Amino acid sequence: MKHILVPIGSTVSAQNTLQYAIDFASEINAKVFVFRAYNAKSKAGTMINVNSIIGRETNLYLRTLVASVNTKNVDIKLIASQGSLIDSVEAVHSEIGVDLIIVGTKSNSIKEELFLGNTAGKLAKMSDLSVLVIPEAYVFKPIENVLVAFKSGIVKRKYALKPLQFIAKKFNSSVNLLLVKTPDYSEEDLVLNKGLAELQSTLTVTENATTFQGVLEHSKTHNPDLLCVFRRKRGFFKKLWEKSTILKEEFYTAVPLLILKGK
Repeated sequence: MKHILVPIGSTVSAQNTLQYAIDFASEINAKVFVFRAYNAKSKAGTMINVNSIIGRETNLYLRTLVASVNTKNVDIKLIASQGSLIDSVEAVHSEIGVDLIIVGTKSNSIKEELFLGNTAGKLAKMSDLSVLVIPEAYVFKPIENVLVAFKSGIVKRKYALKPLQFIAKKFNSSVNLLLVKTPDYSEEDLVLNKGLAELQSTLTVTENATTFQGVLEHSKTHNPDLLCVFRRKRGFFKKLWEKSTILKEEFYTAVPLLILKGK
């Protein structure tokens, strides 16, 4: 894991998210790419190049933000990209190869009732890259205990587990698997993917109406430093992926959330 992309919003949590990403990168010897997408259209008849102005302002904002944190000698690059968030992320990934996205829970929102704001929600829903979502004011610490919650042991995507495997190896983490048997489970769902089986320190099988309920029931027992879930059609956020924001009443975690793309 060498390249970490950090999409930056305009809220006060941006500084905390970037500091977490730098602290994380310092531990694993990775580069950090601080990124912001912008969109603007020049009005007909104007002589002012609006896109150029916003591009300069975006770069200035990113430089100012980086200057406000402890960079810890981490190699940091700035990227201001014109275009939509997802298209810009895909373009950056094509150019440099992004191993992980680290984003704050509410990059561009001050709404207290939200857990995931628009930026984090879109990345989790639409990007094919793994996303590590950092709660507000959360300070980096070594990841010693991971809770991986899922309703099916099937993992079809070849490199889906790679970020989790890297984290577990780098931090010598205990990886506790939580297999939640929901009412629509099949016997095939109970068979663990080989990669998951090799990661497991413990395996808990529980029966709940939803995977989220299983997490609520068992998170205190495992007391994780990191919660890991899969984004797939039958997965953890089956209903939540239908929109770009997620309310705290629908889901909330006080620890970082690693979202892997399972299928």
